[in-house]
Amino acid sequence: MPYKIRTLSGYLHEYQKSVLDPEEFWARIAESFHWKKSWDKVVEWNFSEPNIKWFVNARLNITENIFERNLFTLGDRPAIIWEPNDPEETNRILTYRQLFEKVCGFANTLKNLGVKKGDRVIIYMPMVPETAIAMLACARIGAVHSVVFAGFSAQSLADRIIDCEAGIILTSDGNFRGSKIIDTKSVVDKALEQCSSVNTVVVLKRTNTEVNMQEGRDIWWHDAIKGVSTENIAEEMDAEEMLFILYTSGSTGKPKGVVHSSGGYMVYTYYTFMNVFQYNQGDVFWCTADVGWITGHSYIVYGPLLAGATTLMFEGVPTYPDPGRFWAIVDKYKINQFYTAPTAIRALMAFGNEPVEPYSLESLRVIGTVGEPINEEAWHWYHDFIGKNNCPIVDTWWQTETGGILISPIAGVTPTKPAYATLPLPGIQLAILDDDGNELRGKSVEGNLCIKYPWPGIIRTLYGDHERCRQTYFDKFKGYYFTGDGVRRDEEGYYRIMGRVDDVINVSGHRFGTAEIESAINEHPRVVESAVVGYPHKIKGQGIYAFAICDLSGQSSEILKNEIKQTVNKVIGPIAKPDKIQIVSGLPKTRSGKIMRRILRKVAEGDGTDFGDTSTLLNPEVVEEIIKGKE
Repeated sequence: MPYKIRTLSGYLHEYQKSVLDPEEFWARIAESFHWKKSWDKVVEWNFSEPNIKWFVNARLNITENIFERNLFTLGDRPAIIWEPNDPEETNRILTYRQLFEKVCGFANTLKNLGVKKGDRVIIYMPMVPETAIAMLACARIGAVHSVVFAGFSAQSLADRIIDCEAGIILTSDGNFRGSKIIDTKSVVDKALEQCSSVNTVVVLKRTNTEVNMQEGRDIWWHDAIKGVSTENIAEEMDAEEMLFILYTSGSTGKPKGVVHSSGGYMVYTYYTFMNVFQYNQGDVFWCTADVGWITGHSYIVYGPLLAGATTLMFEGVPTYPDPGRFWAIVDKYKINQFYTAPTAIRALMAFGNEPVEPYSLESLRVIGTVGEPINEEAWHWYHDFIGKNNCPIVDTWWQTETGGILISPIAGVTPTKPAYATLPLPGIQLAILDDDGNELRGKSVEGNLCIKYPWPGIIRTLYGDHERCRQTYFDKFKGYYFTGDGVRRDEEGYYRIMGRVDDVINVSGHRFGTAEIESAINEHPRVVESAVVGYPHKIKGQGIYAFAICDLSGQSSEILKNEIKQTVNKVIGPIAKPDKIQIVSGLPKTRSGKIMRRILRKVAEGDGTDFGDTSTLLNPEVVEEIIKGKE
């Protein structure tokens, strides 16, 4: 690959070039792609409106850069390996040539169903190859896909359909999830009771569940593709035309439809995938996310396939049929790069080392984390027992809005440090600002994480609401993209993400990121997972309220709470000791595994009613339990 970073000095050299001349830097990387027409200008931007354009007036199709660009050399190489929910079911392997035929065939199917360039297509499907095929078929014809995680409620699905005015939904009769069968089609039917824009529903037969098919609207996937040609010429797209909309929950109001464009997203996902994970041709890469999240878009589908990689899609869950499932898959396919969430690591840690022991895991070269900062205890377990002290951990920080990874070690290049995302990738110009918008220079500083120059994968707008985009990301600190996260830069220049700025607790003038207190709490051997929030305190300004999932067997909760406080005292200091600890059976989490701390904050503050948008909650029932058990 052109411009693959292999040494620390190489990183420093590339980073310096990317800051001194960003246009030349990104143009050099973009030149390795196939463009129908080259750009007139590399970038035009201002953060005040905001108005951001990369590769201005260039023409391309992202799927040509996956297929036509790679087929001659990689046609017979596996593109997607699919591992089903049930290990007894037969897996599927699609080569680049086979995937290309299926994408072209489904692109023609969509056209036959009346889908045109610019139309929005909702994808509400399980983790099967057809989901990736659908995404790529949309991109092939210039339709805008919006993948909705197929665990969302009917109301959440309806909200997204209404917001983007989709005319077609791709779904399944049902989904397998561990030992359960999820009745997907009835969720779609219920959502469509309040959506007038949808005239077609294509249903993939996955679970053979009996479903209601509405005549004139619903069609089986296998019937829709029957006899359709696999010859298809890709639609020519402007670099700034929409590739997809992906909804992320807002703290209040309706979900936000993050828009990513074709050209910049293509260049950025490819570059970050190849560098962060140090992918080599022939490696097998596995990201455990669902394609309903940005991680799945960028690092299951687009990034790996643009690089000609072999990417694994897993339909199931990490604990089915047993908590060794992840490690069985790693050995089965000789996975080289493994990318998962700290939540999954902590959940598997709770089972101890026994489920890991039957597996060699010797194929692993790189292990990564995504979704939230990884606490030190989990980092060490992951490094020692999964990586066998031999694999660099890439602790990646990024967002739905950034399109790809922004801060991360480069595997085998950047020296790692537990709980630190380390250094920005080339092209990412970070700034730490105080609350008044002054940049804090030097080392050992802490403040608001902002970015002062655009990168190709940056959000372009929120669908149908550009003003909300401006207010959310560009208004608080003029001239900067504000991430919403707090950050600490240490004496080595390494960055530690402290969590959302509203997750920073100010105790008697001392600022603590929730992540660092949680990391300390989690060091207690009986704590499985914890979440910390601030609440009003008469003396300290803010007090620390901890919610902890614990193994209470044979121990009183009061003794355990005192032990937890002493653990925090030992790890951070007495100032960080929680004022209140509530032992709970679960924490409110989004379906992507993030803890919804704003709900916990409301509970801690005594407001148990208005929780804002909770459409992404995986386990709403746990909220009521937490309210009842409040300290």
